[in-house]
Amino acid sequence: MTLPDPLQPQTNTSQAALASILSSRAGRRSRRAVLQFALGLGVVGAISACGSGAPDTATSPAPPEKAGQKVELTLVSYAVTQAAYEQIIPKFAAQWKEKTGQEVEFNQSYGGSGSQTRAILDGLEADVAALALAGDTKKLQEGGLIEPGWEQEAPNDAIVHRSVAALVLREGNPKNVKGWDDLARGDVAVVTANPKTSGGAKWNFLGAWGYKTQAGKSEAEALDFVTNIYKNVPVLPKDAREATDVFYTRGQGDVLINYENEVLLAAQKGEVQPYIIPDVNISIDNPIAVVDANVDKHGTREVAEAFVQFLFTPEAQREFAKVGFRPVDNSVAQEFAQQFPAIKTLFTIADLGGWSEINKKFFADGAIFDQVQAQVGK
Repeated sequence: MTLPDPLQPQTNTSQAALASILSSRAGRRSRRAVLQFALGLGVVGAISACGSGAPDTATSPAPPEKAGQKVELTLVSYAVTQAAYEQIIPKFAAQWKEKTGQEVEFNQSYGGSGSQTRAILDGLEADVAALALAGDTKKLQEGGLIEPGWEQEAPNDAIVHRSVAALVLREGNPKNVKGWDDLARGDVAVVTANPKTSGGAKWNFLGAWGYKTQAGKSEAEALDFVTNIYKNVPVLPKDAREATDVFYTRGQGDVLINYENEVLLAAQKGEVQPYIIPDVNISIDNPIAVVDANVDKHGTREVAEAFVQFLFTPEAQREFAKVGFRPVDNSVAQEFAQQFPAIKTLFTIADLGGWSEINKKFFADGAIFDQVQAQVGK
């Protein structure tokens, strides 16, 4: 069966946002408030275009008891999303206040996706979790904080943006690195974060593994390949942002494995280095979810769900694209098409067995990554 290209947007976010709100379990509980907000923002263009055909309540302010009150939301995300959310949050807050009269303030926490997941499970009361991979979000589900079916409660199966793996090189590429194979050479020092604490590092590991297995090589050959790569990794930073600092600021390593979006963001800050987007690559799909247990505890479900829906609007998608994420909105993807090269052979998490299988096979205690580390003596 041929799967659709996961880097090509699959949904019309205006229609998907409305459908998600009206059909989801959690959406039904607050559909009136979120629908009011969506209509007011023009998210549901088809309905708002009907003018007098829409109910008067659709764009009316929040009830008097809400107007003028403040509400706090806690967003917990992984490190490299911070630049985008710093632009998106004020836009949402301004429009929410305009449409409802309610001021929303955000508490924000950024770090390695694995570390952030553990922090939420240990009591960090996130209202919205924007983690690096669905596998981390599923851990919150398994911990009883997010109810099953969260993938269907937002557009695009709750994937809010995407990326691919990039190999960042030193100026002039003195080691003549051309692709994945060169990372296993004995003379190439590689910088990548720790998959135990960083979602981005899991993607890096799986990108290298899939480079072999998706080309028909055996798992034994893939294991040998990734072991040779990690022999060349002198230090394992805790997250993608720290790995970037190790490479750029401390000057360590010949190659940095990183998100494409992190490379593009670094270039915007003047940290310009040559890089390669391998022709064989993994689709890095990044989810968003409302943390059910916490929003119900805080009484913030309506605004949390509205914020999640807002992230799929062209206005928010454009901010993700500006800092290097591949947008899932069709119109925004077309605007930024020249920024993102096409990938010849793209594989997905599903091709590797899905997150439940992947976490057990690769990243659980004593699994393949720990075996690799034992072999390389780290």
